[in-house]
Amino acid sequence: MEKEKVIEVQELHAGFEDRVVLRDVSFSAYKGEVTVILGGSGSGKTTLLRHLLGLLPIYQGSASILGKDVASLREVEQLELYLKMGVFYQTGALLSSLTVAENVALPLVQHTRMPRSLIDEIVRMKLGLVNLSHAYHQYPAELSGGMVKRVALARAIAMDPPLLFCDEPGAGLDPVSLESLDQLLLNLKEQLGISVLLVTHEVTSIMRVADRVVFLDQGVVAFEGPLTEALHSEHPSVKAFFSVLKTEHLKEILG
Repeated sequence: MEKEKVIEVQELHAGFEDRVVLRDVSFSAYKGEVTVILGGSGSGKTTLLRHLLGLLPIYQGSASILGKDVASLREVEQLELYLKMGVFYQTGALLSSLTVAENVALPLVQHTRMPRSLIDEIVRMKLGLVNLSHAYHQYPAELSGGMVKRVALARAIAMDPPLLFCDEPGAGLDPVSLESLDQLLLNLKEQLGISVLLVTHEVTSIMRVADRVVFLDQGVVAFEGPLTEALHSEHPSVKAFFSVLKTEHLKEILG
């Protein structure tokens, strides 16, 4: 049985002024999987993510998300699609003037007509999923870095999106908090069936959560496939990356 694609990018080409950033990038991400975008600095990961999120227009090539061609959508259709996409930013991007509960409720308040009592119930449920029920009335400034990330994750899934984009979510976290965050992502994938597109450099995160890997090398897809195959790729850049990754992962396991 063929797996359902949640993202399909074909021959995406992008650049700024006279500099090419992405060159004929093609890959797919599948329902119920965690797809990790990898590559060194300047490889085009951020540019790719911005195109998928609609922050940069697509002029050459195509990107289909949840069966919709991003470039051809009308404004109303774009909004409908974006409401099915959760976004988990590196910094958390919480509003400091709002409580934890108010931050998580924000998408529901802005984009639905649900009664407040139902919104409150959903917020409590989402905070329960990330083990932060006790932080309901707290403000972001009162939280640890790991807690901020978990609140951001709860907000990203507030609308029950089938697809979650994560931009370096583990940046700045200690190993224990990072492992907790990774486990939450895996739980969401298993319990809610959420598909995840994850940009990360975190060694242990890649080994823990990735089902599939897309490796960018100077704007070109050097490898696309399961993590198990990526670990044995003979492409020079991919091989070098995973050789270091496996060494670092072993060091962390051994302490």
